Amino acid sequence: MDGAREGDARSELASGLAKACSRHFGRPVRIAGLFRHSGGASRQTWGFDAIFGDGAVEKLVLRRDPPRAADAPPQNFENSLAIDRATEFAVMRAAGQHGVPAPSMLFIARPDDGVGDGYVMKSVDGTAIARELLRAPRFEHARQRIPGQLGAILAKLHAVPLSALPRLNIGGAESVIATMRRALDTTREPHPVFELALTWLERRMPPMPATPSFVHGDFRTGNYLADESGVTAILDWEIAHLGDPLEDLGWLCVKSWRFGAVDKPAGGFGSREELWDAYEAAGGAKINRDHARWWEILGTARWGVICMTQAWKHLSGAEESMELASIGRRAVETEVDLLELLG
Repeated sequence: MDGAREGDARSELASGLAKACSRHFGRPVRIAGLFRHSGGASRQTWGFDAIFGDGAVEKLVLRRDPPRAADAPPQNFENSLAIDRATEFAVMRAAGQHGVPAPSMLFIARPDDGVGDGYVMKSVDGTAIARELLRAPRFEHARQRIPGQLGAILAKLHAVPLSALPRLNIGGAESVIATMRRALDTTREPHPVFELALTWLERRMPPMPATPSFVHGDFRTGNYLADESGVTAILDWEIAHLGDPLEDLGWLCVKSWRFGAVDKPAGGFGSREELWDAYEAAGGAKINRDHARWWEILGTARWGVICMTQAWKHLSGAEESMELASIGRRAVETEVDLLELLG
């Protein structure tokens, strides 16, 4: 998009947000400081200031689906679990009401607001940038606290009553593996390490809990905010579903989400045992260590297949993007990780 068109689109978005916020707050609002947060290929996140006539300012965030042509390819192969923005809004509000640190949810945009399919929430202090959290001196104290905080947060998240939630899909291990196999078949290329891992996983699949729990689905470093005191908010709930709570614990420990701190499996900040002990101490169910490891291996394979399918979209010509191509290179890393885990 050229500069003029981008400016027009930003101006239209600001106008729509002013309209929507004025309606929600019941008084005129003007919008300033509109900017798009980096990251988020499948959803857009925009920060802005809502300024009232008396000079008061609310720092807010718009989360929306990006403008996309009807025939555009999907962003990843997990769309069977993806929820719409209204459902995501309800999920985050329910989580926040049951003790999970989540942004305060304000309102869902209307179709005539002109801001797309999305919702507005209050801004939360903190950064999600992994390299800062893992390396910057000012986060040294937070780094000591984050493993225990993440375990306690997951215990609260998995305890959210299903009656408090909107209708969600059930995503069991069997369906996740089947989805990955379909993705592999789509590329029509040999990937023996992924095939080996999926066969290994199928032969050792843990049973689905009798009563599925509320699962975040993408609980990892990079998808939460933290400041000098530790975790301030959990983000990116777009594939929240019902399933095995160990899915979240295993996904957090995938090597790719340690961002170089490979000796600290709990998101790059601590040991698995720190995470598990904090989870159980906060009321989470006692963890079957073998099953948690199984979910970590599945998460590693899942991320590898996601990387591979992102690259395939670029290589096939369906969506030319150097970003997708660069993500695809990471599939090789996960193949090495899987061979080490299975060895």
